[in-house]
Amino acid sequence: MDGAGAVGMPVGRRTTRSTCCYCGVGCGVLVHSERDAHGERITGVEGDPRHPANFGRLCSKGLALADSARSLHGRVLQPELRGRRQDARRPVDWALALDTVAERLSRIVERHGPDSVAFYISGQLLTEDYYVFNKLAKGLLGTNNIDTNSRLCMSSAVTGYKLAFGADGPPTCYDDLEHAKTVLFAGSNAAYAHPVLFRRLEDAKARDPDVRWIVVDPRRTDTAAMADLHLQLQPGTDVALFNGMLHHLLWEGLVDAQFIAEHTTGFAELKQLLRDYTPRMSAEICGIPVQDLVTAAEWFGRSPAALSLYCMGLNQSAHGTDKNLALIHLHLATRQLGRPGAGPFSLTGQPNAMGGREVGGMATMLAAHREITDDAHRAEVESLWKLASGSLSPKPGLAAVELFEAVRSGKVKAVWIACTNPVHSMPDIGQVREALQRAEYVIVQDAFADTDTVPYADALLPAATWGEKDGTVTNSERRISRVRAAVPAPAQAKPDWWIVREVARRIEARLAEPGAAPLFEADAPSRIFDEHRALTVGRDLDIGGLDYARLEDAGPQQWPFPAGSTQGQARRYVDGVFATADGRARFHATPYKPVAEQTSARFPLRLLTGRLRDQWHGMSRTGRVPASFAHSPEPGLRMHPDDAARRGLRAGELVRVSSKRGALVLPLEPNDEVSSGTVFAAMHWSGQHLSSGGINEVSQPAVDARSRQPELKHAAVRVEKAEFGWYLLAARRGDVLAMRAAVQPLLKDCGYAGVSLQAEVGAVDGTAWLVLRAAGVEAMPPAWLAALDLAMDLASGTDTLEYRDARRGLLKRVAWRNQGASSFIDGLLLTDVQPVGESLLRTALAGTAWNGPRLAAFSALAEAARDPVVCVCRHVTESAIRAELDNGADLPALKQRLGCGTVCGSCLPQLNRLAALVASA
Repeated sequence: MDGAGAVGMPVGRRTTRSTCCYCGVGCGVLVHSERDAHGERITGVEGDPRHPANFGRLCSKGLALADSARSLHGRVLQPELRGRRQDARRPVDWALALDTVAERLSRIVERHGPDSVAFYISGQLLTEDYYVFNKLAKGLLGTNNIDTNSRLCMSSAVTGYKLAFGADGPPTCYDDLEHAKTVLFAGSNAAYAHPVLFRRLEDAKARDPDVRWIVVDPRRTDTAAMADLHLQLQPGTDVALFNGMLHHLLWEGLVDAQFIAEHTTGFAELKQLLRDYTPRMSAEICGIPVQDLVTAAEWFGRSPAALSLYCMGLNQSAHGTDKNLALIHLHLATRQLGRPGAGPFSLTGQPNAMGGREVGGMATMLAAHREITDDAHRAEVESLWKLASGSLSPKPGLAAVELFEAVRSGKVKAVWIACTNPVHSMPDIGQVREALQRAEYVIVQDAFADTDTVPYADALLPAATWGEKDGTVTNSERRISRVRAAVPAPAQAKPDWWIVREVARRIEARLAEPGAAPLFEADAPSRIFDEHRALTVGRDLDIGGLDYARLEDAGPQQWPFPAGSTQGQARRYVDGVFATADGRARFHATPYKPVAEQTSARFPLRLLTGRLRDQWHGMSRTGRVPASFAHSPEPGLRMHPDDAARRGLRAGELVRVSSKRGALVLPLEPNDEVSSGTVFAAMHWSGQHLSSGGINEVSQPAVDARSRQPELKHAAVRVEKAEFGWYLLAARRGDVLAMRAAVQPLLKDCGYAGVSLQAEVGAVDGTAWLVLRAAGVEAMPPAWLAALDLAMDLASGTDTLEYRDARRGLLKRVAWRNQGASSFIDGLLLTDVQPVGESLLRTALAGTAWNGPRLAAFSALAEAARDPVVCVCRHVTESAIRAELDNGADLPALKQRLGCGTVCGSCLPQLNRLAALVASA
């Protein structure tokens, strides 16, 4: 690997080694790019076989990275400012933008003090970006009000590690996936959230059929469907489960008493608590058979190597810290850690949530795992940053939920939001909208203009994004990898660290004490990294032996990696010495507490939230790729079929989901993956694709008292049929990103509206469709329909067939294109008093020639069952798979005959699930 991280560079083409920008697996990628007369562009992405996180494998999202980077439509390409909230922003040059932002922030600090300013940043920033933001907030301005969207996903895991072991960071590594003999998935649908790691687990289980999987999840996910034991517990009862398991382990003498005595404290107090958590009582709380709880405990306690993998199902809870601790207790009590295949492994949600924590980029921590409230820790950072003694604030800053509450109340006057979309991702987003509307000054720094947060920006700063940036990230196993720029950033977009540094230098010139040492001299990512690693020396995450040169020569490395080391440490606490003052791990009493919001007669259902397989967060990146919608083409609410039947609800009907905070409308998806009394909705759909802001219209902002992480997973809701008298289906072939941007402002006027992008089946030129489904109590007014015609280029033309009933407000229009001697549907716009047109839409998306008279299109409007796409890479549908299974095919035969499961493998869990269903029918 050479210094540029580039391999095989013919004229006009090159390949750059980098790291994927999605989940915390941290997969290595090879980014292919070309230079032509129009500049440089990314043309392809494949897995890097030399990267130790993935060895060349990628999931469907990673494989589609080139498609997401291809178009500049929707990118922020130049700075924009506005003077007053009611004005539109206007393009400006960088000099004016930087001067203005610095001047506005400085004035607010001078008038109201440093805590009147806050920063809300992202686990998708690079470590170097994070570092400069942190230094600006804490070192220059003197406020700890800098938090990150990692608060929404990882802070309970961090708090659990710190309370139990004394320091943040998993004690495990990816090699443990192959060595584990019992794998406990707790609140993790790894098949969707961490597919590449799941492939490694599948391979290990195939090599050793004695490996057992236990899945703890209220839903029967694809991960749960492959388990040897699925504990489908009631939402939020994880602590009772783990306490009941540990009670059984104690009763049966399956704990390591010597290890507990010599290497831990607090076990006596926990043991006293556990007397109340008999397996029977715990199982009753969880709503599972007691024998299943006992079996799980036996498998875990008697296993040669037990590994637990956990994620948002534990973390996104008002009691997330207790859930993490109760699971860690199982490992400590049985000494299932510090050896191959064993340990509590928190799977990181974002690509650099770990790196952000390393630099102290959160409101409750300082750089290199130091504590804000520790006088000695603050003094160390002040010395390393060359600050005057007492410069750092000893008061923890505002965590995410409190931060936006403070903006709403006026306590915080200005907020700088970077690389994240809180108007979609925060709980109770109605309050977040209100906060940003009331704020004195809002800065949004992002690569993408089409997010729900951008409209609130007084200053919009164009950031470079993946493929254009240089720096480092740290993955779930504490491995630091290089991220490299494959192409230049477009137009005036700049790296995040550069933007922050330039603003900081201007503020420093105005606010810094005379004679103070300059804080922002580092002018390249490598120099920023050197500053960061200097702060880690002597700490638990010591990377004094790492620099860019070492990462270039030796590839990605795990921490700790102190000076003089030849490699990082794969597993922590192998010797039983922990990062606490006395070297002992800590047990903590963890009584079970119910979810923060109980169901009631008014709100009788428990809402669960989670991920889709091929989408990512708010879809600002994956939502640019039509193929990523194939598996789940539109939003939906999943409800147990019996619950739907009792309410008289049918598949595809629009239902209103309401909580104490708000409501939204979604199509109904009866599905027995959820148990009776619970419903599920995906987190990804935002106001860019819906008439609402997504499922966080109804989520609730209760937070864990220690980690400050909100309970995004659970809310009490009611579901009822949404009564509409007018329905619309519109679809158009063409520039789908431009059409989506034009259609998006029209969505909010509808009772329901949902937009998705769909690839045309078999098209080799990337041809795609925009599909809009909408509904209203009555027909939308002519002006709205005219605006839709303009946005989707669906007005009547010479090659258009149309039927109109003005009295009933009905319209049926089909646009055609001729290709040789054949006709093809090019667009359609259908309105009726009930949903129609799915069969005609399917014909259009299939890209097949129209046979027979065009007028027959109006007789093909009856509803038709949709045929879900299972394999996105090969566009293989469920009906095709079922047909082969009915003919006796097994999984290898499916791969051979249809090609499904042979590219990224993300569909393999669903293929196994379908095969099992057909075999049991």
